[in-house]
Amino acid sequence: MAKRQDKAPQLDELDPERQRLANNPWMNSFINYLKNEKQASEHTIKNYVMDTAQFIRLSPGADDDWTKVTHATARRFAMELASAGLARSSVNRKLSSLRAFFRFLMREGHIQGNPFSQIQSAHGSRKLPMFLDIDQVSKLLDAPNAYWSKVASARKSETDGRQECEYIAARDTAILEVIYSGGLRISEAINLNFQDIDFIAATFKVRGKGRKERLCMLGKPAIAALRTYLQKREALGLAQRRQSGPLFLNQRGEKVTVRTIERWFKTYVNEAGLPADCTPHKLRHSFATHMLAAGADLRLVQEMLGHASLATTQIYTHVDVARLIEVYSKAHPKA
Repeated sequence: MAKRQDKAPQLDELDPERQRLANNPWMNSFINYLKNEKQASEHTIKNYVMDTAQFIRLSPGADDDWTKVTHATARRFAMELASAGLARSSVNRKLSSLRAFFRFLMREGHIQGNPFSQIQSAHGSRKLPMFLDIDQVSKLLDAPNAYWSKVASARKSETDGRQECEYIAARDTAILEVIYSGGLRISEAINLNFQDIDFIAATFKVRGKGRKERLCMLGKPAIAALRTYLQKREALGLAQRRQSGPLFLNQRGEKVTVRTIERWFKTYVNEAGLPADCTPHKLRHSFATHMLAAGADLRLVQEMLGHASLATTQIYTHVDVARLIEVYSKAHPKA
């Protein structure tokens, strides 16, 4: 799709309107307010003036009596901007400028209402979150064992070193499995306690944003990884198998940090041959995308992710459609 070009008048094309604004006392008061109270830069002030100049270009007579500018006037201006082929960011900036100007006039008691208060900003298409396909997820989940097996081989004469490698591999595999199994944020996984896990019901409690609790599911690979990790943890004397408290510990028996896991995650991404910009949060994106692609109910996925709004979860339906289009265009002979 061709990129839309801004067709807005350039600064020198709006000279007549800018000159009129220079002689307008209410605009001069607004500029002083921007300079002295808002500490706005000269560039920002120029943008406010240019946006207002464009408004009076498209709304003749507006600056003769600002009190007569109505909601309909503001709406026509927004429609003119949209029809001119402006980028959404430009439209939004201009609407924001006029909204701020009329808000100032209200504050000063010059007008009774802000005609731009009900004019909504143009909504751009939300950036689709990146996710891993199932094969990539499998490679990533296998990466801790693959990497630490190589390190352990180099420590053949160091029993303690090999045990430590096996422990870290088991711990990080369990963390990644739990993140993918429940669609967790990395901080949510790190903050899990042993008592949050119900191995019989294959569920666990997660404390998300705002300390809100939700119930997540444990798949069989995640349960197996957790059991292996707990055995290794006990073998190193870091904690008893069923000891309450932080679930994931470092080699000193302290709760592992997010930074530690993020650091090792980069190593595992490299081991798995995945793009370098892959982050732990992409496992959460992948969980949601794969669940919806398999037919899971949108509200169920919303609940498992801990999203307050269904709209936040719906982005993953767009991801699946985008992926479907990509696959179709590559695979269909008549695409």
